[in-house]
Parts: sequence; structure tokens; C-alpha cells
Amino acid sequence: MPTFETAAHFKRDFKRLSPEDKKRFEDIIQNKFVPDVAVGQFRPGLRVKPVQGVNIPAGESPIMEMTWAPDGRATWQFGPMVREGEPHVVWRRVGGHEIFVPGPA
Repeated sequence: MPTFETAAHFKRDFKRLSPEDKKRFEDIIQNKFVPDVAVGQFRPGLRVKPVQGVNIPAGESPIMEMTWAPDGRATWQFGPMVREGEPHVVWRRVGGHEIFVPGPA
């Protein structure tokens, strides 16, 4: 079973979701994302792919995005293992397309 952690920005984003969106996101994570991470292959409906235009330091895994609703996106990346042999996911952002707008430089 994969392990998870959430970045501070993800926590703030999640609080802003409507109750319906929170429920939908949690359902997708529990019933689709977690099983897919466990087997190491994502179903096409989640549209998992690397976020474009992000410079990743050497040795880190790419930041990924996934679709959980028509305008629902979440970004995440694999982090260092917490439990031996189990993937570890770090949730970075959640919301609509606005999560991809760069902040101040």
C-alpha cells in the first residue's frame, strides 16, 4: 500500500474545494489512484502525465498531474520511500486549471 504526505499548498488548496469536490477527489484517490500506484500503471481516465516546463533537480522524480474531474487537477510526485518496497506520494496542489498558473518569480 502506498504512503502519502501533503504539502502545505495542497492543504490550503484542499480546504478551498467544495464539499462535493472534496468527496469526488477522495473517491478517485481511494478507488482509482491508490490501486494504480500499487500496481505501477495508471488507467487512461486519470490522464497521469508529467507537468510541462518544470525544472526538476537531479535525482528527484518529475512532478506529475492527474485529472480527477472535468476541471479537477492534482499535482504530485514520488518521494523517498517511507516503508520499504512501497511507493511514497507527495501531494503538491489540487484544484482546477488555476493550479498551473505560475506564482511570483
